[in-house]
Amino acid sequence: MPCTNPMPIRTDLVIRPAPIDQQNGPSRAAQPSKHKHTRSSYSESSPLTAVSRNNSLSFRPLKRSTPSPDKTIAVINASGRQAASLIRIATAVGFKVHAQLRNREGVIATEVAQNPNVVVFEGELYLRNRPDDKQDVTAYGDLPGIVVNHRLINDLFRGAQLAFINTTFYGNETHIGKAIADAAKKVGIQHYVYSSMPDHAQYDPKWPSLPLWAAKHEVEEYARKIGLPATFVYTGIYNNNFTSLLYPLFCMELKPDGSFEWQAPFHPDAKLPWLDAEHDVGPAIIQVFKDGPAKWNGKRIALAYEYLTPVEACRAFEVGVGRPVRYKRGPIEVKVKIPEGYREQLEALEKLFDPNNEDAKTQPPYFGDVELDRRCPDDALALWEGPRGLEEYAREIFPMEEEANGMTWMYEDEDEEGVRYESANVTSPIPEVNEKEAIEGDDTEDNESIDEGLVMRGLKRDEEDWLA
Repeated sequence: MPCTNPMPIRTDLVIRPAPIDQQNGPSRAAQPSKHKHTRSSYSESSPLTAVSRNNSLSFRPLKRSTPSPDKTIAVINASGRQAASLIRIATAVGFKVHAQLRNREGVIATEVAQNPNVVVFEGELYLRNRPDDKQDVTAYGDLPGIVVNHRLINDLFRGAQLAFINTTFYGNETHIGKAIADAAKKVGIQHYVYSSMPDHAQYDPKWPSLPLWAAKHEVEEYARKIGLPATFVYTGIYNNNFTSLLYPLFCMELKPDGSFEWQAPFHPDAKLPWLDAEHDVGPAIIQVFKDGPAKWNGKRIALAYEYLTPVEACRAFEVGVGRPVRYKRGPIEVKVKIPEGYREQLEALEKLFDPNNEDAKTQPPYFGDVELDRRCPDDALALWEGPRGLEEYAREIFPMEEEANGMTWMYEDEDEEGVRYESANVTSPIPEVNEKEAIEGDDTEDNESIDEGLVMRGLKRDEEDWLA
């Protein structure tokens, strides 16, 4: 039956024409070729967004509204994944940043240096007493003739009110860390957020100390001692550590059958904390700054958004990347030249997480403190509710970073469209296969070869980008 009171038709509405690019549709000729995984959370200023459909950070607002702040954050190691993540978010919401960079080479350093809200303080945090001193500055312990660059540190903190500090193994990390804390105390930093890690020997004398982590723990204790208004974040394993390049511990090795295999000493059934440092550190730290020392002074935060066994991690990675991914428990294999400090760290880590230990319950907690491990992922989710997990990372970012490092397997997926890989049984024993020929360092290289890291689109990327 027809309606007796039809809705009147309005003729006064303004019709806005669609933008030209929507009227005519996208020009295929103008669009670069993209493989099916392409997506990124890099900032718009990052060179990597050239191969990205969108910036996924734009889909995930901060948990709570943040007013435009009138404060400056001092940031150490600004080209590391943690610091770069914070800088992207902090400058987007109005903070100013004083950023220390070792140099301006590489994708991340270039992005930081070009950010209009960042003042760059370029230089090493250490100095050599003699210009002809060629000793490896990454070795753990005292380094004769290597001193702290106090002038650079003092300049960095001048005019800053907040600080985010994540030091690396270049120079004596303990001496540098304490000097940074002293400088922050001297200028009256209002909130000092320090990226720390445990000294396992402090929790159980039977557990060995990991050199790089023990140094951070010592600096944390010093910051507490001098009364800094400080918060200490303990970061989980980076999703971004995975690479098919033959770097030790997190090599996701591409096998001849197209599958991936990760070999590490961790027990396959023991939980580990996971974090997408590039995507999730920034929003979390901004919330810590917003809450302030009134809430967080002296506290430790377990910054990890997933708590997965190696088998579970591989299963998530497999779903994301669309290929079989197997976990193989075994020793850490070093097939490339690495800094001495990192080599010492790996040797100690293999003793701590003994690949011959058959009882998952006796594997030491990753953060040393059982209670801190148990707070994964609740601590992190209380700060930021939009994390990127391993599955999403494997689907959206891993192929893009692999492509940037010269890999082509993601295009092979498209060439073989319609071919389905059988799901890997990640819990079954892995048959022995011939290992790839080990890559050996060139003895003719000078000591600066330790600075060579991942190559992203032809730009050098230092070790701190994949270790920090």
